[in-house]
Amino acid sequence: MPTVTAFVCQRCGHCCQGVGGIVMSAADIERLAGHVKLDRETFLSRYAEFVGGRQRLITGDDNYCIFYADGCSVHPARPDVCRAWPYFRGNIIDADSHAMAAEDCPGINMQAPHAEFARQGRDYLTSRGLCRPRGADVPEALVETCPDNP
Repeated sequence: MPTVTAFVCQRCGHCCQGVGGIVMSAADIERLAGHVKLDRETFLSRYAEFVGGRQRLITGDDNYCIFYADGCSVHPARPDVCRAWPYFRGNIIDADSHAMAAEDCPGINMQAPHAEFARQGRDYLTSRGLCRPRGADVPEALVETCPDNP
């Protein structure tokens, strides 16, 4: 039986909208700062806010990520949370969260059962080095998503 592809990005930008969603690790900050050719502190003062003990990207007046303008202007250097979408912890472990994400994300194929979405998500995260153990510098969306981090 052929596998149904669980997700194909439609580049709609919906995942780039919303305040507080893009938590950055230290590696994300360094990668983004280098990409926009700024030192770490200047990058953080212009593009981030420290909330709840973590750095997160700010949004513009339109409530989209500060780097969104008809697409991601920092795509090669985007944070790991962005690289992982829609394969977030909640969507992988909970069928209801997966279904709610699919309501807003046209790239999530609801013809793929949740178990298949979760399998493909874990494979995707593993192959891209996006699996993370829980830690102070780790966005919760990436925690305990892979087979060796159940």
